[in-house]
Amino acid sequence: MRSFANLSLLIGSIFVSPKLAAHEYWLAPSAYSAPVGQTLAVQAYVGSDFKGELRPFAATRTVRLEVQTKERKDVKSRAINGDLDLAHLTVEDEGGIVVAFETHFVPVELPPEKFDEYLRREGLEGPLKAREALGAAAGPGRERYLRCAKAWIAGSDDSRLRKPFGMPLEIIPRSDPLVSGKLTVQVLYNAQPLEGIRVKAWNQALASGAVPRDQMARGPVQPVAQTRTDKNGVAILEIEGPGEWLLSAVHMQPSADKQAADWESRWASLTFARVPK
Repeated sequence: MRSFANLSLLIGSIFVSPKLAAHEYWLAPSAYSAPVGQTLAVQAYVGSDFKGELRPFAATRTVRLEVQTKERKDVKSRAINGDLDLAHLTVEDEGGIVVAFETHFVPVELPPEKFDEYLRREGLEGPLKAREALGAAAGPGRERYLRCAKAWIAGSDDSRLRKPFGMPLEIIPRSDPLVSGKLTVQVLYNAQPLEGIRVKAWNQALASGAVPRDQMARGPVQPVAQTRTDKNGVAILEIEGPGEWLLSAVHMQPSADKQAADWESRWASLTFARVPK
């Protein structure tokens, strides 16, 4: 029998509060690397400054839940609605696993000043200028958003991480994310390079080995690096040292469905870990 706590968390994931709607969303495996034969759980979190709240699997909101190993596999059919784990994955080889999760649009509405504050915080200059030009006529911020999150369970074949999943917005590493120093990534929107998007990076200490710290044991952290993509959708981040890393990017444009919202945003994230030597 699944607990009432799971049910209440599921309800909370469907009726998202305005406070949470604009924050980062990321995947966290129970370990960011593991020997062949070990089974790992993957969970989803929403929050800010790389400290978040657990989000259970919601079947009606999920577009895709896939993994990339030697081949691409759809694991959505194995996920259980309301479960706190999105997936349980057995490490099949030493090459590594990419987990990709995409949601449908979810609507949210914020008061005008709160919405404009959010646009400034996320560096969404185009929508902010459009609203400023309208003045008071801009009204409340009516937005719908979707999530495109990935996690890298590291292995010897990081070419798996450079294969796009075809999600609306994706962060693709173009250099090895496990090497400390400059990390080159490319942001794709509908499979095309996207210019001018701000990419941010956060870092949290690991609990032990490749195991992430529990959310209750961690505090919020500020981004350690951020930059915008060039005309080829490429951004270079200076990120040094070990730990659990979160990269995030957001793209907002006028909504294709004006009845649902005035604006629509797509959020991409990528998590991975550098284990201390």
